[in-house]
Amino acid sequence: MITPAVTFRTFELSESRFDGGDLRCITVKSPALGQRADITFYVPPAARGRTDVPLVILLHGVYGSHWAWALKGGAHRTLQRLQREEGLPPFALAMPSDGLWGDGSGYLAHRTQDFERWIAFEVPAAVAQGAPEVTAKSSLFIAGLSMGGFGALRLAGKYPERFRAASGHSSITEFSQMWTFVEESLGTFTALNEDRSVFDTLLRNRARLPALRFDCGTEDDLLPANRALHASLVEAGIEHGYEEFPGGHEWPYWETHLADTLRFFANTLTFST
Repeated sequence: MITPAVTFRTFELSESRFDGGDLRCITVKSPALGQRADITFYVPPAARGRTDVPLVILLHGVYGSHWAWALKGGAHRTLQRLQREEGLPPFALAMPSDGLWGDGSGYLAHRTQDFERWIAFEVPAAVAQGAPEVTAKSSLFIAGLSMGGFGALRLAGKYPERFRAASGHSSITEFSQMWTFVEESLGTFTALNEDRSVFDTLLRNRARLPALRFDCGTEDDLLPANRALHASLVEAGIEHGYEEFPGGHEWPYWETHLADTLRFFANTLTFST
């Protein structure tokens, strides 16, 4: 659920006369970050005029920003196609920046900026303020790629009451894996040790986790880490789905397999209602 409400000191919403009412943008002064932060969001035609529309948060990877999922991965086009061809429910999409710290914030709580809280609490509240279709009663889903997969799976494990389901693509599974992607020393992140492992986070809340799935490409350098996470979850008896597909750590893979995530979310929503 989107509650609790968040008060933003400033809130800027793009003008529908110029953005065509398709992809829209929000900039807010984030209390968690102490600075401005951006979100691209999409409310498909099938959802317009409705209320309590479920919201899917999509987290980008390192080097990216709020526009990556839409303008490199065509996420809104994939959603629109699946709704038209397969009758998926009218989800809305929220595609936030990670907070723009260094090459990637890791979606973690740093000493002076809480990138975790920005995603889990402020992004849904900001979208609800900008899109009347999304309300305090809207169900929340979260997914991401690479660093965003780490964020999505870990946040779903840490805040299981907030999310109905989570999905990761080509996910970083341990914070230590960030070193191969970022310029910054990992020692500068100041994240808590308890927040540095997807598996450890899921294990702590194993009795109340939302529905989980993740996948990885067979040519991806993160494949061994994803296989290890899958094996650890199986050994711990934590229910989840895991799949492997041809492909590497690249946008064509994520564009294709976002459809698997959206179908999973739709099935979860249908099953639970």
